[in-house]
Amino acid sequence: LNKNMAAHNDFGKESEQEAVIYLENNEYTILERNYIYQSAEIDIIAQKGNILVIVEVKSRKSAYFGEPYSFVSPQKMKLLAKATNHYIEINNLDMEVRFDIISIIKNENEYSIQHLEDAFFPFNI
Repeated sequence: LNKNMAAHNDFGKESEQEAVIYLENNEYTILERNYIYQSAEIDIIAQKGNILVIVEVKSRKSAYFGEPYSFVSPQKMKLLAKATNHYIEINNLDMEVRFDIISIIKNENEYSIQHLEDAFFPFNI
């Protein structure tokens, strides 16, 4: 594992932790972190009221190449939908589902966290 990869993974994990704190401060209950089903991974599964909230955390060191939230591909959405369906089935849930993105930009000079509710709509949910 090269050093850059390790540093990138730490940055990602740190950002996920910040997203969790942000959600908890906004009255979300965290149900799962890094939920894996087949080749899909959901960063955070949370609940607010009767809504199951699937959260994709995107972090970048700058917005120079576009906002972090613009990096969720249709392929990733499909995988997230699959994993979400599986989670709902095995936990026998009857809830509305929402897909959110928490976008974090941080570097020496800047820190911003943006929460986009209903950020995308996988078609096969």
